[in-house]
Amino acid sequence: MAVCARLCGVGPARGCRRRGAAREQRRGGGGDSEPDTDTDPEEAGGGGGASAEDDELTERIECARPAPHPAEVGPNGRAPMSLLELPPELLVQIFGSLPGTDLPSLARVCTTFRRILRTDTIWRRRCREEYGVCENLRKLEITGVSCRDVYAKRINPRVKSGRFMKILPDYEHMEYRDVYTCLLHRYRHILGLWQPDIGPYGGLLNVVVDGLFIIGWMYLPPHDPHVDDPMRFKPLFRIHLMERKSATVECMYGHKGPHNGHIQIVKKDEFSTKCNQTDHHRMSGGRQEEFRTWLREEWGRTLEDIFHEHMQELILMKFIYTSQYDNCLTYRRIYLPPSSPEDLIKPGLFKGTYGSHGLEIVMLSFHGRKAKGTKITGDPNIPAGQQTVEIDLAHPLQLPDIENLRDFSELSRIVLEVQEQVRREEQEEEQRREDEDRFQQAATPPAAQPQGGEGAEGEETASGAERAAQDKAPASQPFVLPMGVISRNEDYPRTCRVCFYGTGLIAGHGFTSPERTPGVFVLFDDDRFGFIWLELKSFSLYSRIKVSFQNAEAPSREAFDEMLKNIQSLAT
Repeated sequence: MAVCARLCGVGPARGCRRRGAAREQRRGGGGDSEPDTDTDPEEAGGGGGASAEDDELTERIECARPAPHPAEVGPNGRAPMSLLELPPELLVQIFGSLPGTDLPSLARVCTTFRRILRTDTIWRRRCREEYGVCENLRKLEITGVSCRDVYAKRINPRVKSGRFMKILPDYEHMEYRDVYTCLLHRYRHILGLWQPDIGPYGGLLNVVVDGLFIIGWMYLPPHDPHVDDPMRFKPLFRIHLMERKSATVECMYGHKGPHNGHIQIVKKDEFSTKCNQTDHHRMSGGRQEEFRTWLREEWGRTLEDIFHEHMQELILMKFIYTSQYDNCLTYRRIYLPPSSPEDLIKPGLFKGTYGSHGLEIVMLSFHGRKAKGTKITGDPNIPAGQQTVEIDLAHPLQLPDIENLRDFSELSRIVLEVQEQVRREEQEEEQRREDEDRFQQAATPPAAQPQGGEGAEGEETASGAERAAQDKAPASQPFVLPMGVISRNEDYPRTCRVCFYGTGLIAGHGFTSPERTPGVFVLFDDDRFGFIWLELKSFSLYSRIKVSFQNAEAPSREAFDEMLKNIQSLAT
């Protein structure tokens, strides 16, 4: 602000500072209930309670140009040009290139700047560049809102639903300044990827700016067992401006259209939603009709089509458990895993088959010599947040020829040999660390420095061995599941690139007696991999979720690791 004041020719006079402090005192007092340290852009819009006389006085005080200092006079005999001498159109372009959070400070410089900042073109540019809003408020009925097309594609003619009604509010008198200050800036903290707290089931919520709405989309896996099909999604809530300077939160759950809801930002990476009209979630046919509708949406079939009794129990249990929340949920932020050129494949989110539990969402991330698969959605056996598989990238497996691969005992023998080798290496590593600890206690600090270098060199050697093993492996090799291994999806790839030793987490109902058992990680291509659970004699196929999620990148590797630790501790 001081720089802008000097450009405007505002001097550091004592009276100017005194009057500025008095204005700040009069303006202070109110506070936003939302925990936020940023400057409120709404201050840049003007519309305060000052009288015309006060504005005129402020103009005279703040924008009067004192006589230039001799040192400021240029060779042509005149002082340098100030911003106030520029055409208003050029000032609009300059101010529009600044971040929206900086505009309130600029508006305090003088009344001229405050008046220029009421230009809607500035705020339209900020909405577009910072949040991706590109619709024209005056032509919405012609161009349409992007989310309306998404709604239209999701209409199921078999379900009579009012969910897709009343999409467009009246934007005739709306301004981009109001959209920025009262909608986008206010709710910017909830944009991104979130995991709802729904017991063991979890979920994946993506909150995005969609047209002139902020919408929370719940992403659902495709119907079992079609793991390669695209993800399904449905809206849980939306936020938009029904009136100027007033954002409206609406719950989209149920089948009676949008209705009153509430959002509370609990802390930095956590928020909660509440539906104020849960009667909109009920159907005229009672719980039976609600269950049949939910079953069609969740599984794409009726209960009569599911012959497995255990699977019927699991489905009914999930409906009873999840429906009790009535869209009153707490969400915690999750990040997409950071990638590195040395990763086996690009990390990210995958859909995987889990027997009678159906398809679930798993996050694949790489951690040096290990790769981890963390559940984003879960089940009563292994809840969301737990590490479902772990791959040891330092121990590749050489599969037998295609005929011997059909023999489960042959594959089991190879895996158990590697498991014994890993166990011996872990014991040796533990012994080496104990020896190092004893040495460090007896050695001086300078003598301890080479040990770190040796450890780093050892890790580099392991990484080099892993790359060498991958280079020796053929580009692709035939693959077939051994006899007796059960797969929900028989349409799995018949060639693979490389296989590694890994472990999978299994447990009883309610996550009782969890244990890690040996298995085989099979990499098919850049977007698909599989895991053979030896003890269960089952096969899980995973396919990449090809959705470009916004505002989902982790700020750092440490932040991502902390996020993984938090969701696992909550699941435990």
